[in-house]
Amino acid sequence: MSTKGTRESAKGTGPGAPDPRRGENGAALAANHPAGIRNVALVGHSGAGKSLLVEALLAATGAIPRMGSISDGTTVSDSDPSAIHQQRSVTMSVAPIMVGDIKINLIDTPGYTDFTGELRAGLRAADAALFVVSAVEAIDGATVALWGECQSIRMPRAVVLSKLDHPRADFSAAVVRCREAFGDSVLPLYLPAEGNAGLIGIIHGTSDEESVEEARGPLIEGIIAESEDETLMDRYLEGEELPLADLVRDLETAVARGSFFPVLPASAETGLGLAELMSLITDALPSPLERIPPAAMRLDGSSLKPLECDPTARLAAEVVRTTVDPFLGRVCLVRVFSGTLREDSSIHIGGRGLADRGHEDHDADERVTHLYSPVGSSLKAVPQCIAGDICAISKLANAETGDSISDREAPLLIETWNMPEPLMPIAIEGASRSDEDALAKSIGKVAAADPTLRLERNQDTHQLILWCMGEAHAEVVLDRLRNQGVKLQTVEVITPLRETFATKATGHGRHVKQSGGHGQFAICDIEVEPLARGEGFSFADKIVGGVIPGTFVGSVEKGVRSQMLKGVSAGFPVVDIKVTLVGGKTHSVDSSDAAFQAAGALALREAAAGARIQLLEPVSTVVVSVPDHYVGSVMSDLSGRRGRVTGTIAEDTGGTEISAEVPDQELLRYAIELRALTAGTGRFRRSYLRHEPLPK
Repeated sequence: MSTKGTRESAKGTGPGAPDPRRGENGAALAANHPAGIRNVALVGHSGAGKSLLVEALLAATGAIPRMGSISDGTTVSDSDPSAIHQQRSVTMSVAPIMVGDIKINLIDTPGYTDFTGELRAGLRAADAALFVVSAVEAIDGATVALWGECQSIRMPRAVVLSKLDHPRADFSAAVVRCREAFGDSVLPLYLPAEGNAGLIGIIHGTSDEESVEEARGPLIEGIIAESEDETLMDRYLEGEELPLADLVRDLETAVARGSFFPVLPASAETGLGLAELMSLITDALPSPLERIPPAAMRLDGSSLKPLECDPTARLAAEVVRTTVDPFLGRVCLVRVFSGTLREDSSIHIGGRGLADRGHEDHDADERVTHLYSPVGSSLKAVPQCIAGDICAISKLANAETGDSISDREAPLLIETWNMPEPLMPIAIEGASRSDEDALAKSIGKVAAADPTLRLERNQDTHQLILWCMGEAHAEVVLDRLRNQGVKLQTVEVITPLRETFATKATGHGRHVKQSGGHGQFAICDIEVEPLARGEGFSFADKIVGGVIPGTFVGSVEKGVRSQMLKGVSAGFPVVDIKVTLVGGKTHSVDSSDAAFQAAGALALREAAAGARIQLLEPVSTVVVSVPDHYVGSVMSDLSGRRGRVTGTIAEDTGGTEISAEVPDQELLRYAIELRALTAGTGRFRRSYLRHEPLPK
């Protein structure tokens, strides 16, 4: 990190600035060693200014000739048609810049909660996080939760206060909000000069202004508190002037290990703070060598020794994002954790653990034909990608997001990151029979690119259900299907009910047909009675005198079971009944297995006509995690959904976990409504519990 920190250090931020080295416009940026790489994810609330900050850094280093516009859809980060349509990032993207000899992979992530999967993929590819916080708005609960998520994995962080050019921007108030939200280890390194003419370095002692003096003491004390030199605090308290080089070194160490979090003022529009930000990234944020790679295992699940960020070690890489290009086919964004990925090399692709989302476990050997350095959606050809770097591979037939890439002769699997669970169902169908066929072909491509999307063909309702993160996510998925030429429509999600007998009943099944030659003859009498909830189905034979031979008793049961699947009242499967065969008749020639199956089905339908049929609805166990001040509102809302709260537990990380039993019909839009109720801080999980009688 630069030790100048004066107003002059920020004056020339732009294409002609002396500090950052301009990359050749349009050329791929290559890294020669992991120590010369910084992978930084820009995170924060939607609209905080992440994409514009990336755009400003690209322009400041000459990677692009000028900044693009979000409203015009011309930014490097947001080339996805859905992003342009929604005017916000919906996918993660990578944009590299060169600062001196350091390659910085800027990883722009979506800020909207629906795209948490893309955000977590960006964090997986990164070694540090840059929280972009607006100096105008309050810090939302989702950003605070994300800070805690980064804290749990000890990810180094820094904070950029953006939009300082806005008339309502208040740097001091924004710093206070950051410290309240993120903790006392969050302190500014610079203050904006009067009129935002530049930045004033706090630690460097370049100004005697009162505001700088007030900020310098807490900053130095914060650095000393994280220092490994236990004598610094005593020396400081005794009034000794500490060497600037020692303070800067300790500051950089504390930032890199994730125990101190600097705040920098910045404006993408005016270029304020860009030089200082690039200096912080290159000097204080960690290289891939300073981070521990994820765990790896053999294909059989046995453990391997820890991966090393070494270009000469065995290859271990991971697909963090997948897109389908109309010309290049499947394009995979890959973070290399170990070894070197080379063009024209043979690789193994393996995926595990996402079968429940429509991503079956798979293994395949393929060849890397084309390797690229990504710049948003643009691809620049490169011959190789070393450990610690990020690249893109095209024309892989089998790779999906979350897959591991390794040497064909030494295949392995990398432990996957935590994927958020999609909890909002959308039912879709093709507009015609031909569109149904096109939908079946296209849905797999969309699912391969999005591990937060779960596909379900409901066996009871036969609907194709897309489980999404929310409305915005669903809109993106539907747009992608339509862009592939699929004509589709959304329909109401049918809740898979069940039917049962609420009273005892008897049924007479008579299937007699004569049409010349062998006819069909089967008569059976049954008694039906309800069973306790969850007991399923029971069949008993109480035939007396052999009026129905034993060979046809099983046929009656088959017919009853078949009719149970079809339903007897509203077309839903019948459950929790006992059927007893008590009588019937046969014919020596015309009776058959098929005839008695038909008679069994008729008998159950007749019994249903004389009984009271009860509809049962599915009920799920729901566990909701919310901050304490939302507990009352959430519990009241659950009660309004016919839910029964079964308990509350205080969480170790703060907040409360509420357990409840809620009918599935009341949960169709709960992912959206809980988010609105808790300002984006609430989350929940659900699991099927049982079916219960549906209220009249």
